[in-house]
Amino acid sequence: MEVPPSTPRLTPVFFGTQPVTLRHKGGTKKDQETMQLRMWRLVSSVAVASAVVLIGGTALAQSVGTWNLNLEKSTYKQGQAPKSTTLMYEPAGEGIKVTVDQVPAEGPAIHYTYSANYDGKDVAVVGNPNGDMAARTRVNATTTQLVNKKDGQVVSTATLVDSADGKTLTITTTGKDAKGQNIDSIAVFDKK
Repeated sequence: MEVPPSTPRLTPVFFGTQPVTLRHKGGTKKDQETMQLRMWRLVSSVAVASAVVLIGGTALAQSVGTWNLNLEKSTYKQGQAPKSTTLMYEPAGEGIKVTVDQVPAEGPAIHYTYSANYDGKDVAVVGNPNGDMAARTRVNATTTQLVNKKDGQVVSTATLVDSADGKTLTITTTGKDAKGQNIDSIAVFDKK
């Protein structure tokens, strides 16, 4: 029996495993299927957005926090290990704000800060004797590629990897410092 168009229809829509009945007037079966599809897309979008927030704030800033260099676990060339290094990562829009405080093996303390998105674009770095530009690119959920430049030339690249438990950050660097010396190293940082 055909239901007159003026009679309200009930359309079951599923949220999880529980049906929810939506009341709407008229429409064809195709209209009802379109509405169900739209509801499903809406629910799915909200679920994905919520998961990103719950998993770690922003998926792009997984290293957020303060990190201290663990010299015992790190590997540097003879005489190049700094006396100490502290990294502070803070969320900044779609990227991260990086603050570095380092006491090198020789010379004055180094302090610099910059903010970068994970888009591979150069951003200015002021205060780092080994580079005046930096570019960050997200490789996957736990890995970031960092390229440092000085006077437009790539001087070093670093791969930053967060441990699965989020307590260790390992930075593998290859390249040269401001004096032209190789700075190949594996720096291991513990989360404070």
